[in-house]
This record gives sequence, structure tokens and C-alpha cells, in this order.
Amino acid sequence: MSTVTPQQMLEMKGEKLGSSEWILVDQEMINKFADATGDHQFIHIDEEKAKLTPFGGTIAHGFLSLSLFPVMMAKSDCPRVEGVKMGVNYGGNKTRFLTPVRSGKRVRGHFTLLDLEEKRPGQWQQTLEFSVEIEGEAKPALIAEWISQFFV
Repeated sequence: MSTVTPQQMLEMKGEKLGSSEWILVDQEMINKFADATGDHQFIHIDEEKAKLTPFGGTIAHGFLSLSLFPVMMAKSDCPRVEGVKMGVNYGGNKTRFLTPVRSGKRVRGHFTLLDLEEKRPGQWQQTLEFSVEIEGEAKPALIAEWISQFFV
């Protein structure tokens, strides 16, 4: 993983920055997310009932897949901006959940820099396209435009 200045990152606008390692989404992770969010819908936590659905088993919450953004970014080969003191989530422009992630599947993130601008001296706002690939599936789990800010 390389380090770049914000100005060098700006030159990468429109480019794919990198991909993450594979991450296993297992039933334990799904159950913990259900407990954390209070979303205990049977398609996520009841393996027997979920077998009777078109999914054929339990699936991860869409928001669980989206919430993997930070760990996927941390476990990616994307360049890191040097001198960052702090980073914060700012929001999203678009999020589409395209394919459910079945329990036991591995996923990885792909990151493309859509925009980067200096809002104030030392405060940068970046917009990334974040897609989550599911191992062995033709379509991604999700595609999102995610906005974050970092301070150097």
C-alpha cells in the first residue's frame, strides 16, 4: 500500500483505487448485527424458516454489507493519504442493494475515486464508488457513492 499527498490523490480522480481482502460473512456476524440493530427479521437469523424463501437460507442485512466499508478500506491496497489526522463519514449520494449476501459467502470491496475537493485548507472531501463483490456471484451485493472527509 502506497502513501500519496492529497494533491496526488486528486490526480487519481476517476480511477479505480484498489480492492480489499476477502471477508467472510458468516451467521455469527449476521446474528451480532441483528442484535446491534434490533433487526431480527427471520430471513437473517432463522436458518430453518429462511430455507423456505427464494434465498434458500439466511442472508446478511443490506446495512451489514454497507457497514463493512471501513474494514474493507482498511484491508485494501488503496493508496493512503499521508498526514491524515482524522477521517469522518459525511454521507452517501446513492446506495443500491443488488444481490443478497448469503450466510457463509465471502465478500470484498472495490473502490473508485469519483471526486475529491479541498473544502477548507487541510479539509478534504472525497466521494468514492464502493462496490461489494460476492465471491462466485455475477452481480455485486451493493454499489454506493460514499462521501467522507479527511483532515491533514
